[in-house]
Amino acid sequence: MAHDDLEAYPLTGRFLMGRLRHALSTEEKQVLESLVETVEALDEPTTILARGKLCDRSTMLLEGTLLRTIEQGERRFIVGVHVPGDFADLHCFALKRLDHNLVTIGPAKVGYVPHTRLEELMEQRPHLARLLWFSSLLDAAVHRQWILKLEQLPAVKRVAHFFAELWHRLDLVGLGRRDGLRTPLIQADLADMCGTTAIHMNRALGQLRKEGIAEFRRGTLYVPDRQALERFADFDPSYLYGKGDLRVRNELG
Repeated sequence: MAHDDLEAYPLTGRFLMGRLRHALSTEEKQVLESLVETVEALDEPTTILARGKLCDRSTMLLEGTLLRTIEQGERRFIVGVHVPGDFADLHCFALKRLDHNLVTIGPAKVGYVPHTRLEELMEQRPHLARLLWFSSLLDAAVHRQWILKLEQLPAVKRVAHFFAELWHRLDLVGLGRRDGLRTPLIQADLADMCGTTAIHMNRALGQLRKEGIAEFRRGTLYVPDRQALERFADFDPSYLYGKGDLRVRNELG
């Protein structure tokens, strides 16, 4: 079914894959696909939406990686990461201006959905609108978990938790690898998302390597035992709503 959806809906086939895509009717999938008015391929790091800029469209990530960033003083903080299938700035439909930046890292492809189309959808298709709302609330669940782990775990376990999370999120949309991750992120990016310095992140990655849990080399994470990584990170994927006791089954139709 997932493979069929990717062929039938090349722009939006990963949206809610592994979560609530089963609640979308064929007609709703067609409507969703038609929302993407413009597609843009980006080879260089690009700011899709800058903090405070008035926006009239929202962005679905089709390929690659998107980051949410906040800059304070001379420091950059990464407060979110998006994978293909994510409606990355659907928040902007309601907020009109974001309190952070949305930037690509590495090659990426994005699709833009005009807010006028979303307004029509809200009025005419309440069930599909509810599923879009669900996708935004998934972002909030991830944010809460990041806050919790930032408070709860030392840096080495924070970065291990991020790796475990990213792996599961890629699995959900059919892009996971068997033995680890391939990502455009570098050590400085990991430091910016884990609230530590590049030096401390280097030490944290060294500890993961020394303990045989994972090795991060040139953007690729090698993991000999995925379960060992997840145990080390105290990772429970329930908050991603793809499996476990929080999974939404047939409750939304």
